Amino acid sequence: MEYLKRYSSVKELSQEDHDLLMQAIQSRELAYAPYSHFRVGSAIKLANGVVVTGNNQENAVYPSGLCAERVAIFAARSSYPEVIIETIAITCRHEEQHTDKPFTSCGSCRQVMLEYELNQQEPIRILFYGESGEVWEVPNTKVLLPFFFDKSALI
Repeated sequence: MEYLKRYSSVKELSQEDHDLLMQAIQSRELAYAPYSHFRVGSAIKLANGVVVTGNNQENAVYPSGLCAERVAIFAARSSYPEVIIETIAITCRHEEQHTDKPFTSCGSCRQVMLEYELNQQEPIRILFYGESGEVWEVPNTKVLLPFFFDKSALI
């Protein structure tokens, strides 16, 4: 089974995935990133058709900031706690150099996405994109975190 699907550009995406990625790009541009200058935007498509966006929010006290993925997931689950998360589109760009390849989520975001995937018992498909070039698609968060920690370890 292939776990990573590559698209050479956004033009190869379905209309629905293209639209979701465009919403993530719009959100990326609203990021508050005065320290890293690395802007990240995310857009989550819920099973009810609603799209929830998020972007990274930095703070001079670095651990107090929050990544785009978690901003969007927490907002989605806060407003729509019973609705399945189907797809997350994530895009990034650095203000000082062109980002021509996708970057994947940090470990904390991977763990949070996995928690919601396990809870909803449905896979969360993820699209990754920079500001040009390839788009990467993975079928679920377990692909990103194969040796995951879950609630079974707490019992």
